[in-house]
Amino acid sequence: MLRVLVLALLLANAGYFAWSQGLLANYGLAPVSQAEPQRLAQQIKPAAIHLLNSDEARQLEQPARPTGSAPASPSECLQAGLFSEDQAKALRAQLDSSLPAGSWVLQDELEPERWIVYMGKYASPELLAKKRSELRQREVAFEPLINQTLNPGLSLGHFSTQAEAEQAMAKAATHGVRTARVLLERPALQGQRLKLAAVDAALKSQLDLLKPQLAGKALHTCR
Repeated sequence: MLRVLVLALLLANAGYFAWSQGLLANYGLAPVSQAEPQRLAQQIKPAAIHLLNSDEARQLEQPARPTGSAPASPSECLQAGLFSEDQAKALRAQLDSSLPAGSWVLQDELEPERWIVYMGKYASPELLAKKRSELRQREVAFEPLINQTLNPGLSLGHFSTQAEAEQAMAKAATHGVRTARVLLERPALQGQRLKLAAVDAALKSQLDLLKPQLAGKALHTCR
């Protein structure tokens, strides 16, 4: 019985070996082939395949610029004002005739009153220069006056409310400033402000046409 079992195992192993090596393929007995030569034959220039690194992949993700097109010029936001009703009317007429539609807007705006910590008036330019020197020595900042009727004098800062100005004056007093006072430099103003949201090189070249209607108000960066 044991001999029969051993002989059966030998025959089974021999049969498996012959099957696995394809020796019985002529009899329809063979393992399924794992090779796919037909797919290899369908490949087109497999040697040309190139794996992209991260930098190359980012470049491909960027939209292509049309051939021959120049890069877009940078733009900035400019504004000027406030303008009175009559000034805004004259300016609007010039804007309509000079600049592209949609490139500008005139907006109603209220500019708050302006309070300052004021020192002056001084009797002479020499006294004004002396006071400036004293303030620098005390490390107290000052600025030019907007209201020219207050010259010769100095402003130690401008504020939207009287309370803020009084707080600044008290702080200046701790630096030895004794002769300053709080003053309303300019009341609140109601008017219209010109805003050009995207001024590029082409549009900027046309802005000189507006100067007569800007009433001396310079264009500056939007805030």
